[in-house]
Amino acid sequence: MQGEIRVNGAAVSVSFAPEAPLLDVLRAAGFVEVKEGCREAACGSCLVLLDGRLVNSCQVLAATALGREVTTVKGLGTLRRPHPIQEAFVEAGAVQCGFCTPGMVLATHALLAADPDPDEAAIRRGLDGNLCRCTGYAKILEAVRLAARRMASPRAAGKKAGHG
Repeated sequence: MQGEIRVNGAAVSVSFAPEAPLLDVLRAAGFVEVKEGCREAACGSCLVLLDGRLVNSCQVLAATALGREVTTVKGLGTLRRPHPIQEAFVEAGAVQCGFCTPGMVLATHALLAADPDPDEAAIRRGLDGNLCRCTGYAKILEAVRLAARRMASPRAAGKKAGHG
């Protein structure tokens, strides 16, 4: 199969077997920030936003993404202009080995889009399905709370506007 997927706002031409998962197609196209973990939708490493909805790219057929918008963690912010969530993860020390970080950041993004002021239980539900073997989750939970506070502040509203 052939077609086009919009990834982080840019059109990407792709060619793949009909049964190929989106994860494989994205990685083959150079989007290695989408990590391959369990291939069973149990670890969260391969999370992306598909038309704004959080999905495990290992479980989505690439063909269903043709003509649609995929956002990876690199679509939220850059090294020079990180998204407030990315900043919060770094400042809270929630990025030890970094393997789970892209999925955690995208899960946080989806959570805060749906609930800008989540309580502890909502944060835990929002991150459910994301495995981290390094941090013990305390710093990740702290990062989500920090991001929520910053994104709710008037100063962050101006920063968010530039990050889509």
